[in-house]
Amino acid sequence: METIILAAGKGTRMKSKLPKVLHKVGGKPMLQHVIDAAKSAGSTREIVVIGSGAELVQKNFSDVEFVMQNEQLGTGHAVLCTKEKFANSKGTVLVLCGDTPLFTGELLKKFVEKHLESNAAATVLTAEMPDATGYGRIIREDDGTFKKIVEHKDANSYERQISEVNAGIYCFDIQKLFTALASVKNENAQGEYYLPDVLTILKNDSEKINAFVVDDYRQTLGINSRVQLAEADKILRQRKNIELMESGVTILDPASTFIDADVEIGQDTIIYPNTYLEGKTKIGENCAIGPNSRFTNMIVGDNVQAQFCYCHDAEICNDVILGPYVHIRPNSKISNKVKIGNFVEVKNSNIGEGSKLPHLQYIGDTDMGAGCNLGCGTITVNYDGKKKFRTTIGDNVFVGCNSNLVAPVTVEDGAYIAAGSTITENVPKNNLAIARSRQTNIENWNDKRK
Repeated sequence: METIILAAGKGTRMKSKLPKVLHKVGGKPMLQHVIDAAKSAGSTREIVVIGSGAELVQKNFSDVEFVMQNEQLGTGHAVLCTKEKFANSKGTVLVLCGDTPLFTGELLKKFVEKHLESNAAATVLTAEMPDATGYGRIIREDDGTFKKIVEHKDANSYERQISEVNAGIYCFDIQKLFTALASVKNENAQGEYYLPDVLTILKNDSEKINAFVVDDYRQTLGINSRVQLAEADKILRQRKNIELMESGVTILDPASTFIDADVEIGQDTIIYPNTYLEGKTKIGENCAIGPNSRFTNMIVGDNVQAQFCYCHDAEICNDVILGPYVHIRPNSKISNKVKIGNFVEVKNSNIGEGSKLPHLQYIGDTDMGAGCNLGCGTITVNYDGKKKFRTTIGDNVFVGCNSNLVAPVTVEDGAYIAAGSTITENVPKNNLAIARSRQTNIENWNDKRK
């Protein structure tokens, strides 16, 4: 089975410079949802028809083939643009729309199976739509078999009362599809070449045409506006929350929890309200995440507690406690049993096992060993105005409060830094470093500003 995905439309109702199919739903572009569903259903090859914003679309996808539709002359014309790609193909082709991200691989697999079982030349997916405005209507024969599809703008008053609509998803015998496309005309209200006309042509040639009704019409919803984008996003996120809860995750308030489609969460983890889990985030078992936290592309181990945190593109290992008000920035690794308290930022750093960053610290470009304890207000000074430099801290180092470690600098195992020190030179193993001027008291000093 091969797949054609139609993604050339301008999406003018989105009122956006971004191509419609690149707008995200459930955390990833709607076109990616369609591609993923096709692959999940067994597609071996995906050909995407592009037009408006073609360069941007191509930059975002590397595992599909592209065909250019220079003029948007209708869905039939879009499919016809792919003809050369199928010169040596036989079997089944699945035709999908790039702006319908809600159908699943499971649905498509079932749809294709029904098509193959019936030995039909073509099968169209249909849905009973509560409001069919704008959709092509499915017209059936008296015996219930497929007769034709009438587009909304071409439908008469009787046909517009029909609630069964064309979902824009088809299965075709590849060779029969392109033979019929050659006969499609543009004699309609839009002046376009409609792909549904292929079904009528095949039927008139005594070919068998099936219409397969989907159980839940919401899976077929297309996106043409920001309002519909928000509606689809809500459906996808609700679906994701249900999937996770049924697998053993506790979500205290699904209505205020936003989890992207590709996020993975282990058993017995609790997600508190106002939490956003995005991208390729993967969270282990027995964690407590949130409230008011955002994790993007994070790898998180087991037994992690994190509240009021923003963490992105980093790794947190097992038995870690974070928060409140912690920022873990990209390329950081927080090892097992680390404790990071309030108002701490870690950037591009490795924090060793069991180390403690209790509060009010900036740790940037640092390699820290195990068992360290950094006092309140510690800063690794990593930037000289032109270049970034690294700080190296050994095992079991104690840093007093309000200390600055000016990189590049190394503090070896077991060293102590006295409170209020600014360290500019390496500190040997087990040494105490004091880098501050001695206190001077001036007697009978009057403030001249008064």
